Amino acid sequence: MLRIIPTILLLMTTLLMVPSISAQDSAVASETTSAVIDTNTLNKMTLLQQTIDHDTQLLSSAKGEMRTITEYRIKNKSSQLRDEIDQLITSGTADHQYLIPLVQNQLVFLRQVITYLDADLLLLNSKLGSDDDSKVIVAMSNREFERDHYLKATLETLQWAETLAIDVTTQKQTFTDFMLQRADQFDSLVNYTQDELQKAVAEAAAAGADISTEQKAKVLALKERLGQNSSSLAISASILESLGQNVSQIKQTLFSVSGDITQDVLNFSVASNLLQGWAKVIKDQTINNGPNLTFKILVFLFILFVTSLVAKIVTQIIAKTVRASKLQFSQLLQEFFISLSSKVVYAVGLLIALSQLGFELGPLLAGFGIAGVIIGFALQDTLSNFASGMMILIYRPFDVGNLINAAGVTGRVSHMSLVSTTIKTLDNQRLIVPNNKIWGDTINNITAEHQRRVDMTFGISYSDNIEHAETILKSIVEQHPKVHAQPEPIVKLHTLGESSVDFIVRPWVNPDDYWEVYWDITRAVKMRFDAEGISIPFPQRDVHIYQK
Repeated sequence: MLRIIPTILLLMTTLLMVPSISAQDSAVASETTSAVIDTNTLNKMTLLQQTIDHDTQLLSSAKGEMRTITEYRIKNKSSQLRDEIDQLITSGTADHQYLIPLVQNQLVFLRQVITYLDADLLLLNSKLGSDDDSKVIVAMSNREFERDHYLKATLETLQWAETLAIDVTTQKQTFTDFMLQRADQFDSLVNYTQDELQKAVAEAAAAGADISTEQKAKVLALKERLGQNSSSLAISASILESLGQNVSQIKQTLFSVSGDITQDVLNFSVASNLLQGWAKVIKDQTINNGPNLTFKILVFLFILFVTSLVAKIVTQIIAKTVRASKLQFSQLLQEFFISLSSKVVYAVGLLIALSQLGFELGPLLAGFGIAGVIIGFALQDTLSNFASGMMILIYRPFDVGNLINAAGVTGRVSHMSLVSTTIKTLDNQRLIVPNNKIWGDTINNITAEHQRRVDMTFGISYSDNIEHAETILKSIVEQHPKVHAQPEPIVKLHTLGESSVDFIVRPWVNPDDYWEVYWDITRAVKMRFDAEGISIPFPQRDVHIYQK
């Protein structure tokens, strides 16, 4: 009993120290800033502060359920006041001379509220060891949840102060030291609770079908406690990270215990008994919180529906934008931006919808970050393909429909993702090539240019008329409808070979007409040479046989 008296005195002193803004101060602020902030906003903020001050005075004498209601009103009104301050600071239209005392008042108020909660936690801690420890632990967990709320508010208020050029160096350092100590305590508590949970699960598994009600209750309680402690540790990590502190060790602890929070007992009989207990809890929660849960689910589904509509609208806008002729984006880059826009909208909408169901997004995003690092190490080759895909999209060495030769494959590009490129070969085979194979090799874009030269060589006999043969070759090339007049086709005597006089024939054509022109001219040369009596020699060898 003697241990409790100082705690109560501290709690009473804390309540009396909570600062307030008098009506006279509010009136002075109203006169100095009426040109910047409207009267309704001033009156609303003044009324909120007066309500907080009044409820705080009542809290010292409130007991039982009335105390809980009063605390709820203080928290609710404080949140409304903070929303007004945040809106004024964010908009940048409010007079800083008016906002400075408001922010300073919030810093003092939050410090006193946290002290009040600390005193209450000390009081609850003194009750441990009684016959009803479970209720005390639940009450302590609820208090820690409340303290997490006000700690996040303190960080936000310090950021407001820095925006308003208020010197809060000492307060920020004190707050950082406090959060470091708090994070260290919860880190140890999480590891301890994890060990206790593993022991409880092992005992329950050993009991099998004979598992007792106390064992089931212990496992469930430890799971719940581990989840609550991990949530507080995650919030501490988030705050410390915003303060520029290294939280890698805390994130490792959170990741190591995440499996214990969600793992089930492998023994079937134990699992079935635990499931029965969970089913009873779910049933009770459904009866007590059914309407509220139903409303949250409806809001969740409505947000997803709105997200799908917004995603379609955004996709259409992005599609029109990237396809504008002035931007000159490749088709690959257009498809990438269009696909990415819808995925980003869906991701943001899903996070907002989950927040409406009560999910804490901070620990969720922190978990995604840690998982991303691990997945990155496991999927190095895939990430290499991803990076190569981004380089291809940025530098555009080819586009959809281009005929390319890359990674030892020749064909037309039919589709590309950030991981691979789909190529259809000339004989209509579909090949999926990893992007790092393409980007790490020579890329030959055959159809990138508007013209392509066809290189051919034709040989005649040494006894044939060179000028006549040259005239025939020029005539065949110039008469072909798909050969370009500019640049002029080249027909020249090239080499004097071992058995033939060789001419080079080099007309220019559209890239898609390459093989058609090549085959047509080759056929026409053979037919004209035969008609004109010009021979096309082929290698010959004389064999001399000597007999002794």
